[in-house]
Amino acid sequence: MKNSINDLRNHLFETIELLKEKQMDPSEAKAITSAAQAIINSAKVEVDFIKALGGINEGTGFIPLETKRPELKQ
Repeated sequence: MKNSINDLRNHLFETIELLKEKQMDPSEAKAITSAAQAIINSAKVEVDFIKALGGINEGTGFIPLETKRPELKQ
């Protein structure tokens, strides 16, 4: 899936790396993180909406639903 939470995370880490290497202007990085925050806020609204409907058994698209739960070590 394109444009998932993992894609956003990768873009944000890339932004950090570019800033560290002085290959990106801080104002550009701020614009990227501001857009990322808007996406995160939108995802939060979507999750709240799903909760209000009593939940669903599908992911949001942006945040995929794990179909297989990892086994816990005891």
